[in-house]
Amino acid sequence: MGIHRVGLVVPSSNVTVETELPALLGRHEHARFSFHSSRMRMRAVSAAELAAMNAQRERCVLELGDAGPDVLLYACLVALMAGGPGEHTRVESLVAEQLSTGGSQALVRSSAGALVEALQELQARRVALVMPYLTPLAEQVVEYLRTPVAEGGAGVEVADWRSLGVGDNAEVGCIPGARIMRAARSLDLRDVDALVLSCCVQMPSLDLIAAAEEEFGLPVLSAATAGAFGVLRALGLAPVLPRAGSLLGSRASLHA
Repeated sequence: MGIHRVGLVVPSSNVTVETELPALLGRHEHARFSFHSSRMRMRAVSAAELAAMNAQRERCVLELGDAGPDVLLYACLVALMAGGPGEHTRVESLVAEQLSTGGSQALVRSSAGALVEALQELQARRVALVMPYLTPLAEQVVEYLRTPVAEGGAGVEVADWRSLGVGDNAEVGCIPGARIMRAARSLDLRDVDALVLSCCVQMPSLDLIAAAEEEFGLPVLSAATAGAFGVLRALGLAPVLPRAGSLLGSRASLHA
């Protein structure tokens, strides 16, 4: 059995995606993976720092291309959604073009694009969100998801959302699960098709997904589970992982 190489472009202060994504993909029954990261400097989750971070993208892609990845994930959701509707498609295309110029045929996904794809897979029309961001960035994420698909968004109705107001990215990585669940329980989930429990690759939530599905009785996903789904789909592998929620085929908690 071969090993699928996964390249990750991550913010320098992110410690979660390199924990949760390997934990998720390590559960795959028929495939094995290795993970290779390049980092973009970013500590505060602000519009200015996100823009400065995105400017480092080409260096990171160049470095990862040397490792010969099979798939590359641009793993900062808000950095792309803050760029406005369609940004995930634009950046994925630019990264693929850069890799191709260097002779790499690596497939390209982004956390932002993976979440859009995951919501489409679940046929979710009304969603609720929990995010760590300061309010202005959280509002940009909401607007991105509300934008029609034809205009570069996800085309979903955001029925309710909570932002935890954390601007330090290192602090985001330490948000307790109990705080995330309190925020989720405060949401109006009537007629909601899916709950995004962590709309951020840095806010930990993997251990909460299965229990949250059981409690709320609806599909629960996160930037991490959406990212895993996107990587598996890109590689042509079955997007089925245990204890990872309905998106990844774990439907027992919904009694399906």
